[in-house]
Amino acid sequence: MDNGLLVLRLVVGLLIAGHGVQKVSFRLGGHGLAGGTEEFRHDGFRGGRLTALAAGGSQIGAGLFLAAGALTPAAAMAAMGVMTVAGTVKWRNGLWVQNDGYEYPLVLVAAAAVLVLTGPGRWSADHALGLTPWPHWVQATALVVGPASGLLTRAVLHRPRTAGAEGRDSYARAAD
Repeated sequence: MDNGLLVLRLVVGLLIAGHGVQKVSFRLGGHGLAGGTEEFRHDGFRGGRLTALAAGGSQIGAGLFLAAGALTPAAAMAAMGVMTVAGTVKWRNGLWVQNDGYEYPLVLVAAAAVLVLTGPGRWSADHALGLTPWPHWVQATALVVGPASGLLTRAVLHRPRTAGAEGRDSYARAAD
């Protein structure tokens, strides 16, 4: 089981971290911070560069901590939060990824939840530091706060599209 958890942590953690790198740089096919900022604007989020930096930084940090198995509940909670936001962006397209749906973010949220419930395994920083097993209240908190923080972020930062939004978006781009 420990070997399987190691593979799961490495794949999920590095994919989430890579997703964050794309938001803030030209690496891994990203379009730099300006591209990440524009992506958030296009998806209807306020905050400009700060939003892109916060999302990218959260994904990078959460992903690397998950990959290392370090502070796993907190890392998984952050990963679930940012990927819940991604899922809300794609919700209107349905489930399947062929239609730009939320399938991929959902899989990453579920995998992070699994790591909260199982723990990171023997081949992890948490185990090496004697931090496992995590108390049940820590697991429950991570499972609730992660997705809830993503939904709260969506509620606070997302602006619904209205008639004439294109003109305001152009003005907002010029302001940033």
